Amino acid sequence: MPRMPRLPRRRLRGIVILGICLGRRIEIGILYSRSGNYRLLSESCRSGAMTAIADINADPAIPIEFVPVERDPQGNIDGYATGCADILANSGARHIIGCITSWSRKEVIPILERAGGTLWYACPYEGFEANEHVVYMHACPNQHLVPLLAHVVPRFGANGFLLGSNYIWGWETNRVARDLIADAGGKVLGERYLPLGEVDVSRLIAEIQATRPDFILNNLIGSSSYAFIAAYAELAERDPHFRPERCPILSCNLTECELPALNEAGNGHLSVGPYFHDISVADRQGDSAPSIMPASSFEAAAYASVRTLAEILARNPGAQWPDLPQAFAGTSFRTPLGDISIDPQTQHATLPVQIGRIEGTAFKTVMVTKGVAPDPYLSRYDRTETFGRPRLRVVS
Repeated sequence: MPRMPRLPRRRLRGIVILGICLGRRIEIGILYSRSGNYRLLSESCRSGAMTAIADINADPAIPIEFVPVERDPQGNIDGYATGCADILANSGARHIIGCITSWSRKEVIPILERAGGTLWYACPYEGFEANEHVVYMHACPNQHLVPLLAHVVPRFGANGFLLGSNYIWGWETNRVARDLIADAGGKVLGERYLPLGEVDVSRLIAEIQATRPDFILNNLIGSSSYAFIAAYAELAERDPHFRPERCPILSCNLTECELPALNEAGNGHLSVGPYFHDISVADRQGDSAPSIMPASSFEAAAYASVRTLAEILARNPGAQWPDLPQAFAGTSFRTPLGDISIDPQTQHATLPVQIGRIEGTAFKTVMVTKGVAPDPYLSRYDRTETFGRPRLRVVS
């Protein structure tokens, strides 16, 4: 029997084989590192994206089929721009799901602007950006840092010690934190940074022990964060002041995907995000929710990115970055994060806010606020609404 000729990719549309309709094939970029200091975060995002692609391709109701075009920067910051440029130059992909750090996001934006691509970014970030070539699918400061400190200050106090990895996420998140702590009537008792991947945290522990803050804001990432949390647990064994019920570690980017690396040293400490796995789907968004239950907010946001993109491309298979504001306007999208909308002006998602306390390899949610609209520049921030009226001090 003669073999059937292979059809070019661009002609594989509307073909029916054994009653299964193959939808229009659309290439989509995947740009996540599979090694390096933040590998666990990257693998979580990649898992969410690839799971969503598989689900979309298996759904006969969706008239498109995604073909992933994957590049692995291998944890090398220079590899993100190279990988992004390669995807856009050598495939039909115009949309890329990818990047973990703000550093890598900043590296690819000029490539996207030149080539007309779009990055769907599934990680929390420091805010003060709204690029028309980026869709921000995870939390910005009014959806992570502001509600986290509003929750913590009345319960623990307003004096903080700030830590960060030595790049834009740590710098800018701590800059906002300094202003918030001042608004809350507190003081920043110390601010220290480590290079990415640095695990010698002894100096940080010594300074924290000497200054005795009410909380530590931890903007370290990857192995640096794991080393600090382990050392802090040892400090708490020596000094009860540093137990989580008295002086917690706070995080805006710690999720379930990293908890096994902590070996329970993080128990009792707090994190904030749009999703924790302990909240049931029905509780999150009602009976219309999809059945998918991602393992972390990184996985959920990457899944939501692909799912949202699929809904847009199902209606307009050729949609590119200039078409997105109109596609977002007045539309909600069903995702594991809940039914979300995306602001057409800033391309940031409206998201729930959850604060969770670490219990082993999971979080116990202690606070939920649904449907928080994005405010990446904190233009609607109100000190009194967040922290109450400042206390008057008697002066002589």
